[in-house]
Amino acid sequence: MHVMGGGDVGGAKTHIMNMVTGLSRRNEVMLLSFRAGPFADEARERGIDVRVIERHNPFRAARAMRDLVDEFRPDIIHCHGGRANLMGAMVRRSRQVPIVTTVHSDYKLDYLGNPFKQHTFGAANAVALRFLDFYQPVADRMARTLIERGFDPERIVKIYNGMDFKRPEGEFDRAAYLRDAYGVEVEAGDVLCGIAARLTAVKDIATTVRGFAAALAEAPQLRLFIAGDGEDEEMLRRLCAQLGVAERVTFCGWVSPVEPFFRAMDINLLSSVSETFPYSILEGICAGCATICSDVGGMPELIDTGENGYIFPVGDDRQLARYMVRLAKDPALRSAFSEALYDKASREFSRENMCARQEANYRHLLARFHRPKHERESIVICGAYGRGNAGDDAILEAIVQEMRALDPERTICVMSRRPKETRLVYRTNAIYTFNVFAVLRRFRRAALYINGGGSLMQDVTSTRSIWYYCYTLRAAKKRGCKVMMYGCGIGPINRAGNRVMAAKTIDRSVDRITLRDDNSRSLLAEMGVTRPDIRVSADPTIILDPAPREVVSLAMEQSGIDPEGRYIGFGLRNWKGLDAALPEIAAAANYAYEKHGLTPVFVPIEFPNDLMPAERVGALLRCPWHAVRTRQPIEVTIGILARMKTVVGIRLHSLMFSAGQGVPVVGMSYDIKVDGFLKYIGSRTCLQLQTVRAEPLCRLIDECVSGALDGEVRRTAGMLREREQENVRGAALLLGLEYEKKDGENA
Repeated sequence: MHVMGGGDVGGAKTHIMNMVTGLSRRNEVMLLSFRAGPFADEARERGIDVRVIERHNPFRAARAMRDLVDEFRPDIIHCHGGRANLMGAMVRRSRQVPIVTTVHSDYKLDYLGNPFKQHTFGAANAVALRFLDFYQPVADRMARTLIERGFDPERIVKIYNGMDFKRPEGEFDRAAYLRDAYGVEVEAGDVLCGIAARLTAVKDIATTVRGFAAALAEAPQLRLFIAGDGEDEEMLRRLCAQLGVAERVTFCGWVSPVEPFFRAMDINLLSSVSETFPYSILEGICAGCATICSDVGGMPELIDTGENGYIFPVGDDRQLARYMVRLAKDPALRSAFSEALYDKASREFSRENMCARQEANYRHLLARFHRPKHERESIVICGAYGRGNAGDDAILEAIVQEMRALDPERTICVMSRRPKETRLVYRTNAIYTFNVFAVLRRFRRAALYINGGGSLMQDVTSTRSIWYYCYTLRAAKKRGCKVMMYGCGIGPINRAGNRVMAAKTIDRSVDRITLRDDNSRSLLAEMGVTRPDIRVSADPTIILDPAPREVVSLAMEQSGIDPEGRYIGFGLRNWKGLDAALPEIAAAANYAYEKHGLTPVFVPIEFPNDLMPAERVGALLRCPWHAVRTRQPIEVTIGILARMKTVVGIRLHSLMFSAGQGVPVVGMSYDIKVDGFLKYIGSRTCLQLQTVRAEPLCRLIDECVSGALDGEVRRTAGMLREREQENVRGAALLLGLEYEKKDGENA
């Protein structure tokens, strides 16, 4: 059952109509509207079962809706918009049917410019949203907004607008269309820009007008057509007059159908402050327009700036003007952008894809809703998360990916130093690592407690940490969880008391251990740990793929690094013995540049701490060098390291990320975990940090750059990915799930 206010217009109307029409082909669909009119009539014409409840009293309307729910007996109720959300919240309490709402726009901005409606209808919708079961934002940015406002990430699923991408057929005389429809005469050389939007504050048409006025000074062939009506029209007309562009701007009023309008345009514009995945952009793409839009909603997921269109910062009329001038002067570029964007949009954002994703979302939400309320189903993950270390963050991302692939219906909770950030980035529940009472409550509902990965069982950095992690192992086991140490390293554990305590805890409380190196297995044997099922696997981060090539290239350019250059990477960290090693590392970096033409690039794993040793080495260099000075997503960091000819690393994960991408590595070991990893992959290219000298370091760089190790490194990368599956297999066994072997994996 789809529920709507009935007065929906623009993108929301198009989305609902496309959705119910597509779903009705394979499902029984009822559309409930709280207003009679064109929307309901059009849906009936498309063969949809439409019911209308025209009652202003919300309690009577809710009673009528409950009667329809009892009659239709829907599997799921799907609301669209504030009125529908309010009715859904009122019905939810008395009917055991899951209720999901599609968040078409930012509910806090829906009535921007109208304080009365903001504080009445807008406030009622904001309250009603909190009482629904699930949320379906249009595009990822709206999902982030909901999570930032405290909505449960595990109750959010994304959807993207879709439509039938069919090029308009037949000849089209745009000059005749514009003359007949709007009384406008255009010349052969004119470049027409169009924007189709309500003339309200949230659409920020004023930015379009200001950008157009600035562009017109350099490209006088431009004309602007504004399709839409609304309360800002008079203000916009005055603005056009003030800027002296009124003669080149046409206000078209409400346009329906919109297809011929876009066929007449060369460039489709959007300058909104807030959007999700606007249909006006998709309609312009279908009609063959080049596209310039503000950085809102899911536009970055559709448009690759400079490849198939342009995205400018919200409110930045100067950047908008630059893009308008560029397209106005280059018809070939307009055509190339139009074709490239049409290819991408028709492939990824068709109505068929939208409906298929919607059905998959329904299946997922129904499975979540109907899980037995007292079933132990969740997975709790603990590690050194939320501290800004890319290695630890990568471990968490890999474990979350694997658990969701194993059973998408299970909820996940992460113990993190920054739970708000963790919820936003990984879309899981999260609690503060040291909130013991919250941790214990989670254990009572959890099916599996994952300790890992990384080297949590060590006392080099702190004795307190090993005691705390051992406490969580005992507490999880005592409260009925299956317990797994996941793709981890063990040691060093230097204090005898800590060894005894850790050995007893692991032996009594852990069901399965997967280790990322052989040294860790040897240490467990020395400690006398025998009861858990112990397997050697690999670090979970090995499964992570780099970001798309163009995304990595853009990140490198923003750091002043030519994406096509030849580089040697360095992953440094502050540690005892680094001071003596700095001149030797600098000498090796100079050597790599002079002999092999490799420019040093310093890639921080823990940001910003790793920039300090990078700066210290950079100060000793005679050659050009670069550093990645902004915190990057994990996939981008992996992608940057994958561009290196070789990577010299102190940081373990700089070596792991690189080796996983088939890049030869040189390790400078400060810890047994670095030795253990390089030994595990059969690498001969390792030096001890305290004894690093330029001459042997240069020899190892020569060996890596020569290509002699390339075949071995590729085999190592494949071996690590294959062995890593032991982690997932162990978790599946503890959860009682079947594990499906991946292609190329040994049984």
